[in-house]
Order: sequence, then structure tokens, then C-alpha cells
Amino acid sequence: MREHAVRRLIWLALLSGAAVALGLAAGSVRIPWSELWSGGGEGTAGAILFGLRLPRVLTGFAVGGLLGLAGALMQVLLRNPLADPYILGISGGAAVGALGVIALGLSASLVPGGAFAGALGSILLVFALAGSDRSQTQTRLLLTGVVIAAGWGALVSLLLALAPDAQLRGMLFWLLGDLSAATPPAAGLAVLLLALAATWPLARSLNVLAQGELQARALGVPVGALRRLLYFAASACAAAAVASAGTIGFVGLLAPHLARLTLGGDQRVLLPGATLAGGALLTLADVVSRTAVAPTQLPVGAVTALLGVPLFLWLLTRR
Repeated sequence: MREHAVRRLIWLALLSGAAVALGLAAGSVRIPWSELWSGGGEGTAGAILFGLRLPRVLTGFAVGGLLGLAGALMQVLLRNPLADPYILGISGGAAVGALGVIALGLSASLVPGGAFAGALGSILLVFALAGSDRSQTQTRLLLTGVVIAAGWGALVSLLLALAPDAQLRGMLFWLLGDLSAATPPAAGLAVLLLALAATWPLARSLNVLAQGELQARALGVPVGALRRLLYFAASACAAAAVASAGTIGFVGLLAPHLARLTLGGDQRVLLPGATLAGGALLTLADVVSRTAVAPTQLPVGAVTALLGVPLFLWLLTRR
């Protein structure tokens, strides 16, 4: 691991911490940095800081980190620089589960559970249809995921067409990605730490797998078991992210590329770097969504899409 890459990773961690601090300070109600540094004090500032902003900022950072890590793992798994966490139909399955809960008029607290169940069903369906280890190539897995995603998209359109007007706004906000009604951050942070702990020790094997399956097998890498672990780890990260905050695009695609541009292609620094970059990106996008037209809050998924297009085009000019 090169020393300059480690130094840049440390700087990225510091920038991520600054993004979290900015997320705590920014909002419709201004909290001075002095009060923020002292913990917000008592009264209105403390209630806003600990009751509203801190859970939201931590959830946003966890969701962004999950998407960044999932995107980096998917790009290694499929050997495709355009792969993102949703490419295999996970977001479509989660959308059908969540919108089904909303359409049935069930409690809003059941929406994350419905989304996670739908994502889990999509994960198992894609993996089962992609075939055994012997036939499960990157192309077969990708095509299976694309077809399943198209099917989920048709079901989502049907649910939106049949939904009553009173439920339609909530459905659209969920589809755009929204942190205002996100779940508590503990679950997302736990999944993020577990996924990073499970995949980072395999970074050397991932470096070899990124060069090609034949070379990896020749060097003794257990390709079948490694690919299964990558698929389920990336899918679990994407499912947890979608269940927490809906479908938020571009973060899982941009974060690995930003980390690779800054840190290089070594998976030992790329995996934590993509996690930090994804968390910082979504935290900053949430700041924009809360302050651009305050006190009205924009869906953060729409903000990431608006910011992601020019940023990705800039990345293409740098590569």
C-alpha cells in the first residue's frame, strides 16, 4: 500500500468529518459554530441538533457510505466501470415492496421493512436465475439483473397508475430518495461496518480478480466463493441503503470513481475511500436539499441526480 495513498485517505476522512459538521450546522434554523462545538446546549438548539439533524446526518452518511461501498464492489464483480448498486434490479425490488406497503395503506413504519423484503427477494431471484458457479459469468449475471430490473420497473409503473391521488405524492418522494423520513442510523451504520469488515481483508484477492477471472483462478483465488461474497455484500449494502432512504441515484456510481481518481485502484484503499466519498457526497447533497429553497426540503435523490450528471461528465474528461 503506497504511503501517498494512505495520506490521501486520511485527508478524505477529514473532509468527510467536515461534511458531517456542515450538515449539523446547516438548516432553516441557524446554529452558531460555538453552540455546535459545545454540543448545542439546551433548549431549541439542542433539540434541533440531537433530535433532528444528528440522526438525519448520520443516516445520510451511512446511506452514502453503503452506496459507495456497494458501487465499488459491483464494479469489481462485473468488471464494468458503469456498474452501480442498483444495476442488478435491487432498487426495483425494493421499490415494489415499499410502494406495495404504501398502496395497501399500511403504517409508514412498515415501508422500510417492505423495501428490504423486496430488495432481498430481488437479490435471491437474480442469483438463482443467473445459474451455477460454472455458468454464472459476469455477462449472464448482468443480463439477468437487467431483465429483472425491467420487470420491477413495469410493476412500479402499474402501482403508480393504480394508486389513489392521496398516496401518489408519498410514493414519488420515496422513489426520488428522501432523508426526511429516514430510519434511525444504527442499522445502516451496522450493515456498513459489517460489510467493510467482511470485504476489506479480501482486498488483495479483489485486486487480482479485477485483472480477469482466468488470471485469478491461475493464482489460486477461489473465484466462485469470492464472487458470491461480493454479490451478497454489495446487495446487502444496497438493500439497507434503499430501505433507509429510498432510491438515491449517482452516489454509488460516482463515489468509487472519485476514490479511484484520488487514491488509485488498490482495493485496500479504494474500498474505505469509496465508503468515505459516498458518505460525504450524500451528506453534502442533503445540505443542498435542506437549504436551497428553505424551509421547503427537496428530495435528496433529485439533488444527487442534478449534481451527479455534470460531476460524472467532468470525471470522464479526467480519465
